[in-house]
Amino acid sequence: MSASPPPMPSALSPRLLAAAPHRLLFFVGAGNILLAMLWWAAWLANTRWQLWEMPQPTPYAGWLHAFVMQYQMLPSFIFGFLLTVFPRWMGLPELQRWRYAPVGLGLFGGQLATLLGALGWQSGMVVGTLMTLAGWMAGIAHLLPLLWRERGTTWHARSCMAALLLGLAGLLLWFAFLLNEQPLYAFASIKIGTFGFLLPVYLTVAHRMFPFFAGNAVMGYQPWRPLWLLAAFWPLLLAHLLLELFHVYAWLWLVDVPLFALALLMNWKLWPRGRMPGLLAVLFIGLAWLPLTFALYAGQSLAYAMTGIYFLGRAPAHALFVGFFGSVLVAMVTRVTQGHSGQPLFMPKAAWWAFAAVQVVAFARIGAELADDPAAWMACAALGWLLAFAPWVLRIGRIYLSPRADGKPG
Repeated sequence: MSASPPPMPSALSPRLLAAAPHRLLFFVGAGNILLAMLWWAAWLANTRWQLWEMPQPTPYAGWLHAFVMQYQMLPSFIFGFLLTVFPRWMGLPELQRWRYAPVGLGLFGGQLATLLGALGWQSGMVVGTLMTLAGWMAGIAHLLPLLWRERGTTWHARSCMAALLLGLAGLLLWFAFLLNEQPLYAFASIKIGTFGFLLPVYLTVAHRMFPFFAGNAVMGYQPWRPLWLLAAFWPLLLAHLLLELFHVYAWLWLVDVPLFALALLMNWKLWPRGRMPGLLAVLFIGLAWLPLTFALYAGQSLAYAMTGIYFLGRAPAHALFVGFFGSVLVAMVTRVTQGHSGQPLFMPKAAWWAFAAVQVVAFARIGAELADDPAAWMACAALGWLLAFAPWVLRIGRIYLSPRADGKPG
């Protein structure tokens, strides 16, 4: 039987955003989700149906979409989570608000300026990237010292920090691209964002937190999180990254097949065998997108090696971004938000709607690569993203502006 939610506190205050890192950064991320996809959906719809006047931005809109999603939208949530859990993982005091406020301001202001640049304010591209860089460096500057202040060695924290530093390198490459318009810098930045930053962070968090959540919710669950699994993922992801950077697509299957096997093993070993609550089930359903992603990547590479034709286009990438990243984003942010707001650990209706709709959007975006009218399908998928996330964003945004339901601080 699901627990009924307590009444939502009525006193809303922006000051509460500074009460904890996840409040501010998740609130920023919630806004960034809708702003980023609102621009992209409008651009796709206009490209397909010429509904209104909308300029082709410089950089190219597709690259800009990838940059915004990888370096501004998703990092808002990632920094909010890591600024909260790093001290807890290491047994250190929580970070003070002056340490995390600049991260949120940099990521929100950076995305807003970037999107204004896409709409015509060309200086916004450089301004937005500089603000994003400032936010990233502030986050790293406050997280990195924790690694040598702890008494032991928290490998999950080190794995996440390595990914953040690679992400910073990718962000600097994007800035270099804006200055000299060398397209290879933009290409490298986008690929590093995927395989050097986002995927390692997601895998590391799943490796540490999913067994922990399952152990607390499923009777008799035996947590499985061997460090060799992370150690195996890292070199394979970096090998995939290098092969993509040098356009060696015909040989990607050499690393994607082992990545598929590891992802399948991870799913098999972590998946609870007993009955699990919805808030836990969505985490593992999201994780199930990972082997599918690498199956698509491997199949695409093998087909290219045999035929010279690049089948599936961006379908594998969107299985990863919408299917895996999007599903786990809804599941994790809902779990953290419920727990840290003093509410029962259950899946609210808005979260179920967002999670279910993301599954539909993921299949629609994958199918767009094979459709007769791919531009229309892409535009519909982007609109579907907005419809999926809007109710969820409104709900969690209200929570971050409200006192905890249990009266505790934070």
